[in-house]
Amino acid sequence: MKFRVERDALADAVAWTAKSLPNRPSVPVLAGVMMRVTDGQLNVSGFDYEVSSQVSVDVQGDADGAALVSGRLLAEITKALPAKPVDIAAVGAHLELVCGSARFTLPTMPVEDYPTLPEMPDSAGTIDAAEFASAVAQVAIAAGRDETLPMMTGVRLELNGSSLAMLATDRYRLAMREMQWRPENPEVSINALVPARTLADTAKTLGPLGGDVTMALAHGGAGEGMIGFVGGARRTTSRLLDGANYPPVRSLFPASHNAEARVSVAALNEVVRRVALVADRTTPVLLSFSDEGLVVEAGGTEEARASEAMEATFTGESLTIGFNPQYLLDGLAALGSPTAMLSFVDAFKPAVISPAGEDGEIVPGYRYLIMPIRVTR
Repeated sequence: MKFRVERDALADAVAWTAKSLPNRPSVPVLAGVMMRVTDGQLNVSGFDYEVSSQVSVDVQGDADGAALVSGRLLAEITKALPAKPVDIAAVGAHLELVCGSARFTLPTMPVEDYPTLPEMPDSAGTIDAAEFASAVAQVAIAAGRDETLPMMTGVRLELNGSSLAMLATDRYRLAMREMQWRPENPEVSINALVPARTLADTAKTLGPLGGDVTMALAHGGAGEGMIGFVGGARRTTSRLLDGANYPPVRSLFPASHNAEARVSVAALNEVVRRVALVADRTTPVLLSFSDEGLVVEAGGTEEARASEAMEATFTGESLTIGFNPQYLLDGLAALGSPTAMLSFVDAFKPAVISPAGEDGEIVPGYRYLIMPIRVTR
């Protein structure tokens, strides 16, 4: 294998592939990235039996072939190279990399020991890349981090005709984004539970590329239990989580509310951050709403305390409600709107945060539900 490639293209390709490699691989070859040159195309791929990543790059190929090298080491090296063309050649049991006057010799691993990457499932449809990235970012924040509850670490995709919904919950909050997409089959009806971290990393990379993202999902048979995403020259597959017993979380959203408040996202964000400085990780911030506006407080009688008043438009009976400050900040950051609408049933029921338009009305599409923390005062 011997080829020449632009430094930026190589660095991007290796970084994208190496990002999904396991920190502690079960076998050494899974820490590697496979570089394979065929007819002027370099294919860089990585696979850990759960997630696969592939990207194609145009190169000046002198000799076709393949080499398997440490992914993280190669990513560090290519990122640090000078801005000049890179010459790479496989020589015996080593890979030689030359860029300007910089020269690296890396040991390779046996290509024949590397597992075969899974086939991409059949295309299910396409969605705008930027909208896809935005939606995933809004929802993935609410997914659980506790690996002992794998179901909660996923984002649930609900595909029904041209409607696509994404939902995630860690039992203390719930995020849902609804949008339109372009399915291959207009009568499609599939649910899938995708690992949130994999989905977030994929969306973050494919979003800036522009164009469309193709979603590939098996409808039974080959590829069952897999989902794939294709954007530009990049493609990734992931195993699905078992979502057969995923709870009916949509029912958590209240059918009606008794009070609502309209606040500036930036102002509330600043106030909560300041007041929460005196709160430890388990201490809630208290939001007291009334006709006069909003007062945010934190701390106890024998601890450091803080309070700050701010403007808010409130309708309904006055109420005081407590939230985990980080969960509240996460929800505000995900709105993508300068104004937030907070809807309440009472101080002990979940509240819903939604983006509001310039007219003060709720903008449909995204909702973030947050469980209150009971507080005795």
